[in-house]
Amino acid sequence: MKPLLLRADNFTPPSRTPWGGSVMRSTLKADCEIAEARRGYAVVGESWELSVEPDFPSETQGGRRLTEVLAADPAAWLGREHRAGRTGTALLMKLLDAADALSVQIHPDDQYVGLKGDESGKPESWYVVSAEPGAGVYLGIREGVTRAQMAEGLAQGADVSGLLNFVPCEVGDFLRIDAGTAHAIGPGLVLVEPQRVVPGKRGVTYRYWDWNRRYAPDGTPSPAGEGRPLHVEHALAVTRWDAPPLARFLDDLRVRAGAPRCEGPPALEVFCGRDEGAIESEFLDVARLSGTGRLALPAWDALLGVTVLAGSVEVDGCRARRGETLVIAAEPHTRRARLQGAHAIVAAVR
Repeated sequence: MKPLLLRADNFTPPSRTPWGGSVMRSTLKADCEIAEARRGYAVVGESWELSVEPDFPSETQGGRRLTEVLAADPAAWLGREHRAGRTGTALLMKLLDAADALSVQIHPDDQYVGLKGDESGKPESWYVVSAEPGAGVYLGIREGVTRAQMAEGLAQGADVSGLLNFVPCEVGDFLRIDAGTAHAIGPGLVLVEPQRVVPGKRGVTYRYWDWNRRYAPDGTPSPAGEGRPLHVEHALAVTRWDAPPLARFLDDLRVRAGAPRCEGPPALEVFCGRDEGAIESEFLDVARLSGTGRLALPAWDALLGVTVLAGSVEVDGCRARRGETLVIAAEPHTRRARLQGAHAIVAAVR
């Protein structure tokens, strides 16, 4: 099964991501083919690099839906995912460009009773591609904060970001975001976001608060506009209120890998997984590729997504450059990649 190169312009519209910036197009996607209709976007906050979600499905460079390709031979493409009963992958990979802060939000687990039949939980992770000085994320409720305190603050329209931990970020930081963990991406960050969403369903995000911002219908800020919908009762219901001290909390879910050595020898660094990596994850396997030369890709027995952030990654004659994403079949189990000044994230799901 030859790897697939996906279209690089699966952008969501500015009305969905009013917090987006210009780095996606000016830097990460500067050398990529972009459809004319999307060149006019005022900002680009998200690129759904690898997706079978109904709202923003990926297409190959040849114009085929990724869902159709995988359905033609799910056993070969999906490996362990197929043996778990899936005909499409649960892997969702995004690039995010946050010029402004995202809303304070949270994801439920798959067992939450408030989910509709076409909805899924969304365990996810973040890898920091670039960070402006002082940039960081809000992650987890501060120790000792209660549901009553949060509910009161939200009812009063208060700034509830102070009830969350603020975690400064640097290039190369990796963070696992579990169900029930309140979070918000701060301004000045570009991230890769590997996620797990049940195929055929939509991953659910509940918003606590959106910084009291108001927007016109096209997503531009407007004092006369409307705030984005909030989901306060659901958000409060799925929140973990038993947060440990911040240092112990971060020990369990953060890797500080530092900046990649793109001009060094080829390297594979596994960040998370069930059986390997610096931190555990029940749902995601995530690693970083860097350097120049040949190396073996992870033998995860699953579809792999490889999002290239610098240089190039070539597998079986299929080459992805900065801003592009490869899809690699589970079969055969061992693949070798040729890296050239590379910086890339490779991910799979369970």
